[in-house]
Amino acid sequence: MDERAARDGQWWRDAVIYEIYPRSFADADGDGVGDLAGVRSRLGYLRDLGVDAIWFTPWYLSPMADGGYDVTDYRTIDPAFGTLAEAEELIRDALAVGIRTIVDVVPNHVSDQHPWFQAALAAAPGSPERARFWFRPGCGPGGGEMPTRWPSMFAGDTWTRTKNADGTPGEWYLHLFSTGQPDLDWSHPDVRREHEDVLRFWFDRGVAGVRIDSAALLVKDPALPEIPADPGPGEHPNTDRDELHDIYRGWREIADSYPADEDPGRRILVGEIWLPDVERFVRYLRPDELHTAFNFDFLARPWDAAQLRESIDATLAAHAPVGAPATWVLSNHDVTRPVTRYGRAESGFSFAAKRAGTPTDPELGVRRARAAALLSAALPGSLYIYQGDELGLPEFEQLDDELRQDPMYLRSGGRDPGREGCRVPLPWAGDRPPFGFSPPGTQATWLPQPAEWAALTVAAQEADPGSMLALYRAALRIRRDEPGLGDGPMEWLSSADGVLAFRRGPSFTCVVNLSPGPVTLPGHTAVLLSSAPLPNGELPTDTAAWLRNERE
Repeated sequence: MDERAARDGQWWRDAVIYEIYPRSFADADGDGVGDLAGVRSRLGYLRDLGVDAIWFTPWYLSPMADGGYDVTDYRTIDPAFGTLAEAEELIRDALAVGIRTIVDVVPNHVSDQHPWFQAALAAAPGSPERARFWFRPGCGPGGGEMPTRWPSMFAGDTWTRTKNADGTPGEWYLHLFSTGQPDLDWSHPDVRREHEDVLRFWFDRGVAGVRIDSAALLVKDPALPEIPADPGPGEHPNTDRDELHDIYRGWREIADSYPADEDPGRRILVGEIWLPDVERFVRYLRPDELHTAFNFDFLARPWDAAQLRESIDATLAAHAPVGAPATWVLSNHDVTRPVTRYGRAESGFSFAAKRAGTPTDPELGVRRARAAALLSAALPGSLYIYQGDELGLPEFEQLDDELRQDPMYLRSGGRDPGREGCRVPLPWAGDRPPFGFSPPGTQATWLPQPAEWAALTVAAQEADPGSMLALYRAALRIRRDEPGLGDGPMEWLSSADGVLAFRRGPSFTCVVNLSPGPVTLPGHTAVLLSSAPLPNGELPTDTAAWLRNERE
């Protein structure tokens, strides 16, 4: 842990947090699916990489209709991953090597296999069992029309009609995501009480924080109006409702009730909040609510100096009044990997633009992804790394359609390729699949690995001082040791068009060249790290450098 943050117990302000998608990290039992024992066997790798915490996407009991984000039981580990005892052991072992654990909580919905929802389906309309969800009669003749026309996060409808006990058409239930993810009604006291108990359950087991999935979607307008053409602040019927803040103030009280001076230290709340209104976004980060939230604006911006600077300035300005640290992330389990994204003409990310067959320049993507890694690691606040980005893995877009399981693919009729392309099992060693992901001679991996990943394995990159892995390890080591990095102020420096240059502390400068040609480096006494060679002392296009400069 960074000593600067450790002094006041605010470890998350400087933390480097590594996202683990358990199915695809490491497989210890040979069934082709990653598991907790696999993660435990690779803790040394994570320690050597230089991360402060690991965030697990859901590892709970689930039918996996949406990669585990359809939870059946928060207190049971899915058998594909292991057992609760193994999870507890993993949390302890990680902490023993200086790595905290963050778990995912999905409060907007549960699985349609959850006992609550199964009881609701078996009960009659108007029953207490149905009051925990959004069951409503339909509109139009015979109730055959959906109660609203709200759009789905996954394409398709947001309401599914049930059948009565006699087989006749019944009520409809709301699901902003897939049919297997019924939305909870957060006005019901059982819903709030259950999730508060889940927080305590995992905090009691040594978890240092929770990441809150779809954190802005929990509360709905009980009148269920249609979405206005231009909803004002707090007027959207299912997103960013003002009542959410009372929920998170209650969660913050629970997090703050745990001792900050004992391992794993202060418990934190991290929100997944996709909101275009920055002022509304930072309301969730007031001192009595969430500790931090993902900054999706930064990863959505194209590879353009003016756009990235605008995002950085807006992010820091918005966080300053509430005293919350910014977060910087280049990808996660939902978005196109940076190496692929930055090699495209449209290098920003949006779900609408995620289409298969988009032309990509791999070499350009790698060069820009290396520079983006140094840029994001030098910015003030905390840093998130999605597993495999430190290896420079590209998006795997040649998956056979019959292997695609993502509801974004299935519900769009194949128009959206889904998210499996960034969820392929990691390559660890060897010259052919499974590349050390699973033990030799075991079942095929749950998603196939491209044969060309032989050059991108951890073992191959550890032998190459110019690899992406070597760059990440060096960057995180310098970030940990450099007093000006992590949380704290930054100062923009004058620079040519298409160049980002800023100072962190009295003697550290980051320069990123996004212009079409090389530029002269500013005055410096040493080059600490660069994303590409610096011929003749110049900074080539799509290259970043960390410089030691004279103290003022």
